[in-house]
Amino acid sequence: MRIVMIGTGYVGLVSGTCFADFGHHVTCVDKDQSKIDALLDGRIPIFEPGLDELVAANVASGRLDFTLDLASVLPEADAVFIAVGTPSRRGDGHADLTYVHAASREMAPHLRDGAVVVTKSTVPVGTGDEVERTIRETCPDLEFSVASNPEFLREGAAIDDFKRPDRVVIGVNDEHAEEVLQGIYRPLTRNESPMLVMSRRGAELTKYAANAFLATKIGFINEIADLCEKVGADVQDVAKGIGLDTRIGSRFLMPGPGYGGSCFPKDTLALLKTGEDFEAPLRIVESVVASNDSRKRSMGRKVVQALGGDGYGKTVAVLGLTFKANTDDMRDSPAIAVVQALQDAGAKVKAYDPEGMEQAKAVINDVTYCENAYEAMDGADAAVIVTEWDVFRALDLKRAKDLLKQPLLVDLRNLYSRTEVEREGFTYVAVGR
Repeated sequence: MRIVMIGTGYVGLVSGTCFADFGHHVTCVDKDQSKIDALLDGRIPIFEPGLDELVAANVASGRLDFTLDLASVLPEADAVFIAVGTPSRRGDGHADLTYVHAASREMAPHLRDGAVVVTKSTVPVGTGDEVERTIRETCPDLEFSVASNPEFLREGAAIDDFKRPDRVVIGVNDEHAEEVLQGIYRPLTRNESPMLVMSRRGAELTKYAANAFLATKIGFINEIADLCEKVGADVQDVAKGIGLDTRIGSRFLMPGPGYGGSCFPKDTLALLKTGEDFEAPLRIVESVVASNDSRKRSMGRKVVQALGGDGYGKTVAVLGLTFKANTDDMRDSPAIAVVQALQDAGAKVKAYDPEGMEQAKAVINDVTYCENAYEAMDGADAAVIVTEWDVFRALDLKRAKDLLKQPLLVDLRNLYSRTEVEREGFTYVAVGR
């Protein structure tokens, strides 16, 4: 099939490339000249393991291309996916649908009869209705469908998630849209991936509900971790004990400095606003959002406490800046709040991240950025692991001890065992242990 993917951000580029790898012909469209120029030159504007090779292979095969000219590629498209940003709107937390509406208006005059427009972006319930209405106002006689196909991609594992998904959710209001989307995803039938067909509004809500529930698990285990510290228990034992219950499961029960990234923060807020709009308040999700916001700052205070309660004049090595490993995404990263809390306490910060340094410089000021973890630790009063990059899982502790002014390791991801670190003469501070 011929597919047009509007948006070459994280979701659009990964999805479009994987569709091309399925054998479809995909054209990715963006208004950002620099992005398109980079992609045409073989440079990937985001960091995602394996994506550069997959893009190159499908461009070479002729199945994947890039353009700024949306109108030129729409007349032959069987399906048009909207994969533009839907950030939290400033001031009220609602999802900002400016780019979705703009894409709907721009595509309308150029769609062919039978085209299926698919919202891939995470959008509030009822957005598909608005997209359909926008196109219908411009082209009242056009035969077209609007569907919802939310993504469930984890940054750092997106290609595998796309090709071997837990499930594919398709929200449709007519048989033609279902048939087209079933055809697009047919290659996944070999993997026996469940394909769930539901109403368009049901699919839109499913994405928000899934992310809110996962955020709830993170918020829950973080609060249990705080209780573990008070009562003298190890949160890792508790997490394993409850995670082996098949009704609960072990995933997303790893305590840390709070969730961040492009999905959970904005999606939980958008879901709260949807609940308010429909007079169905979501008190559990509301508590999760509040708990996560306070969690991030509390991790900075935890470091200051480990420094003896006074950060003034101290230097802290922050290891990891992105919201999670295997991405360069700094959006709502806990590291932002941790660094701010340290600076508020009078501490100086040296930092290193394997992929997120340039992105971090745009959102974190007055930090000394280093070439590696050991440069960051050189002369620091403490080292703090904020992001669970593999490179931080096997630090040379003897070398680290020699570089630090005092052997203090604050492990906000619980990457190490206390016995291992204390054997090297460190003071070790973990989360919930």
